[in-house]
Amino acid sequence: MPWLLSACAGGANTFTQSGQGSYYANKFNGRKTASGSVYRPNKMTAAHNTLPFGTVVRVTNTRNNRSVKVTVTDRGPHVKGRIIDLSRKAARKIDLIDAGVVPVKVKVVKAAPSR
Repeated sequence: MPWLLSACAGGANTFTQSGQGSYYANKFNGRKTASGSVYRPNKMTAAHNTLPFGTVVRVTNTRNNRSVKVTVTDRGPHVKGRIIDLSRKAARKIDLIDAGVVPVKVKVVKAAPSR
């Protein structure tokens, strides 16, 4: 995925994506994520299918222009058409809870730390 790494580096090729965003169900509280960390609904985290763990993204609800910064710690969402799952805290901040799914824009603001 060389396009992804260069896109995360910043500059003219900054990674952005538009689609549907949702949030984690309560049943995932305390479960291990794909990165090995434990999901906590009160943290500012997210699941994305391709961005490296540790990447910080700004997620904007395009219906109301509210946005949050979250760190990618998991893989998902696993529903066609959805591009990101937010923690409950992050979803609340952009007014996503009642709707369940909203149109969002995802933009990388900080690439994952090098390993």
